[in-house]
Amino acid sequence: MPDRPHYLVVNRYDDSDAEYFRYCADQPCDLSYLTLPMRTTALGPVEPGRVGTVPDLRLATLVPAARDLAERYGRFDGVAALSEFDVLTAALLREEFGAPGPGADLVRAFKDKIVMKERLAKRGLPVPRFMELGASTTIAEITAGIGFPLVLKPRAEAGSVGVRIIRDEEELAAELDGLDVTAFECEEFVSTEIYHADGVLSGGLPHFLSVSGYVNTPLDFLRGRPLGSATLDPGPLRDEIREFAVACLRALGLETGCFHLEVIRRPDGGLVFLEAGMRAGGAEVPYVHRELHGIDLVTESFRTVLGIPLESAGARFGDAPAGWVVMPEPGLRPGRVVRRTAMTGTVPQVYAEVLPEPGDVFDGTGGYFHVPGRFRLTGPDERSVRAAARRVMREYAVEFESAGHTP
Repeated sequence: MPDRPHYLVVNRYDDSDAEYFRYCADQPCDLSYLTLPMRTTALGPVEPGRVGTVPDLRLATLVPAARDLAERYGRFDGVAALSEFDVLTAALLREEFGAPGPGADLVRAFKDKIVMKERLAKRGLPVPRFMELGASTTIAEITAGIGFPLVLKPRAEAGSVGVRIIRDEEELAAELDGLDVTAFECEEFVSTEIYHADGVLSGGLPHFLSVSGYVNTPLDFLRGRPLGSATLDPGPLRDEIREFAVACLRALGLETGCFHLEVIRRPDGGLVFLEAGMRAGGAEVPYVHRELHGIDLVTESFRTVLGIPLESAGARFGDAPAGWVVMPEPGLRPGRVVRRTAMTGTVPQVYAEVLPEPGDVFDGTGGYFHVPGRFRLTGPDERSVRAAARRVMREYAVEFESAGHTP
């Protein structure tokens, strides 16, 4: 009988997403872990010796800890990480230890925004005008190459973290002052509708693919506005975005894997690539897909990177209209919840909600998960779901008080 495969997991989660044993319950295998302090209990039942606790998840920190696990339990047959912040590190670990799976060259195409757009532009796919920044790049060069308004964006962040919209040269000079510009890029600001495509490619073909339109934008969310989304109704626009997304994914080199890809629609109707991740989407995306479409994108993300057969192979997927809303953290930080309302029973399209309890504290570090309200919606069509999302944004109320200063 062949040996059971041995997989290394890099974990930064402290919730149910860290129960990796669930993702491969039907596949005999051994899992070893590298994780941050205070995250080990989230992993569920594991052999204590198979968990390496590390102070951070930088590659230089992980390599010796991974080597120790490999010496004790055998070579790695794969390395997995679900977080956007760790996918490239996992690819570099695969190369370091000779493990199969997506290499760093492929993963960089889904991590480095310059690499993304260069590869797509070479294939003739529309991208915003963009410019790689170097230590000697001048404001005059940026102005001539991109123009205003423009977007100053970290090359390797996610969730719009660090993104700035710049209106003129004076503002650009102020933003660049003291900034490590080599970690940033500039691109054309395209202001109109943003859509996201979520799913799984298998052998270069869509195994599952949904298309949704944002209600507000991820950048709005960082600025304190609610963020929502609604799946598109069947029709020409959905079909066009599906085809465009698949063309972009193939140009980036993805054959089999999970993805979250964002697309801008210009005022003239033309589609422009925004960015893509080689993992399941954030916010409530995994939940509505699991509950309404019958596919677990987090599970498939884990399995595809390890070469495990799809859990949903042969499944019939639902196409129910789906949507979600996440509420931003308070402007007063840290803020303690005093009271809040509920939307289930008030907005008919809300079928699930995750609400804070009085006393919960928010300090601005919760991302899309630890927020003052998360809502999942369904209805007869896209219009109904969008209207419900707007209503939740208007009517949901949560009151905060100052929680003092954090150390």
